[in-house]
Parts: sequence; structure tokens; C-alpha cells
Amino acid sequence: MRSRYSAYVLKLADYLLASWHPSTRPASMDLAEDDGTKWLGLEIKRCAQQDENHASVEFVARYRIAGRGHRLHETSRFVREDGRWFYIDGDINPGTITEEKNTP
Repeated sequence: MRSRYSAYVLKLADYLLASWHPSTRPASMDLAEDDGTKWLGLEIKRCAQQDENHASVEFVARYRIAGRGHRLHETSRFVREDGRWFYIDGDINPGTITEEKNTP
């Protein structure tokens, strides 16, 4: 999860696509260089491994767009194949893509 967050910060679409499971991976990603998103931090809330090859990660990612703070609270699912973890999908916690007040 941390490496995928870092890839979003650095706009590394190739890495994100490579770490996404082929069954759910989009054909392409457009991480525009000047979209105005400034990533502020990642907090891992919970990690749970269901079995040897399945895990989930609950996280909150904070970011700013045009000076306004936002947060994304998601629980992501991962699968391990050939010793490598892949992102499958995630559930956004209801009401948590929010605008934060007084974000510096």
C-alpha cells in the first residue's frame, strides 16, 4: 500500500498498473502532471491477512486540490501470486471522501 501511495505522489502510472491485478487493472491511467493534487500523507489504519495469499489494508490518504484539503478512507484488497502482492480493488468508506476545513 505504501508503495502504491508513493507511486501516486510521484505520478508513476506504469508502477501502479504493474502492481494492479490483471483481472481488475484499467487499460491505462492518466496522472496529469499539473492536475493540482498535492498529496499530504498516508495513515495505515489496519492490515489484515485473511490467508497466505489474501490481505486487506485500511488507510486514509490526505491530499489537497486548489488549496482545499481532502481525505480518502478506503479498505483495499490484495492478492499474492508468485510471491508478489497485487492490488485487486477497494471499498471507499461511505462519507469519507471529504473536504477538510482549515487545511494548511
